[in-house]
Amino acid sequence: MVRDQSSAVRAAERWFVDHGLPYFVDDQRAAVARGLRRSRLVVVFTVAAVVGAAAGTGAGAVLGASAGLGAGMTVAGVVVATYAVATLRAWLIVGWAVRRTLRSFGLVLPLVTRALPLLLLFITFLFINAEVWQVAASLDGGVLWVAVLLFAGIAVLFLLTRLPEELDDVDQTVESAQLVTACTGTPLEAAARGLADRVERVGAVDAQVSGLQRANLVLVLLVAQTVQVLLLAVAVFAFFILFGAVAMAPDVVSSWTGGPLHVVDGVVGEWLGERVSLELLRVSTFLAAFSGLYFTVYAVTDELYRKQFFSVVIRELERAVSARVAYRSLRDAVGEEPA
Repeated sequence: MVRDQSSAVRAAERWFVDHGLPYFVDDQRAAVARGLRRSRLVVVFTVAAVVGAAAGTGAGAVLGASAGLGAGMTVAGVVVATYAVATLRAWLIVGWAVRRTLRSFGLVLPLVTRALPLLLLFITFLFINAEVWQVAASLDGGVLWVAVLLFAGIAVLFLLTRLPEELDDVDQTVESAQLVTACTGTPLEAAARGLADRVERVGAVDAQVSGLQRANLVLVLLVAQTVQVLLLAVAVFAFFILFGAVAMAPDVVSSWTGGPLHVVDGVVGEWLGERVSLELLRVSTFLAAFSGLYFTVYAVTDELYRKQFFSVVIRELERAVSARVAYRSLRDAVGEEPA
């Protein structure tokens, strides 16, 4: 009996991990909590600052101050991101979000096309504006990269302030019928049916999540939305590269930027290769990053988009919160039984 329950617990924990919710597993949540201790975070951020400063100084001495600033910020971010991926199980959440986006691409496409027409109309107007070319084309690689990081940082901060509001509707209590329905087809189905019999007698079970488990729910929403924004930004970048190569004559671009074009060699054929310049790449990158920020704000503030996209994800999270009730009951039963 105890062996069967222990096997069910392990299977349930794998189910949570496969659905991007590693913090719902007691052992993994404890490991993450240890990784978030203040002493460890101080060491990580100190190392990131030192390594980033060293990389920025070296790059700045060779490539200039702006390139050094971009390199320093990037290296420091890579150090912090590496620690987060290794310690905070971020790869599990990112992997689930990517798989889910690819599986539900048929749903994502019409949602994105709601924002794309107005976005392209506005951004295309900027694309054919001489002042935008003068500003964006004059940015060297370091400054342009810092601008992209700035747009990305603003988008993430905006999502972190708004996404917790989407969790307000996640059930705080679970009834017996809801518990059985949520766990149907999962390793927790048998445990849920056994718990449902007791729920019928004692009423609803508290299913409120807090701390790292609530943070896990927010991270799921954050990563799922970030994947969509990234796909849209890449699509906008590709569109402007193609549109600029076809429609923007090199002499017009040269007159706008006030200098000769720096042609990128070896790009898709001889004719297009002569029209794809470093200036075009910079302008397209700048506008794609701005488009990502625009779409981030649109996705969270547009009521219809939120209803269509977040309702699907929220239903999955509600299912996981309900399944957590059966998981906790099963863990308690295994802990109470003698080995």
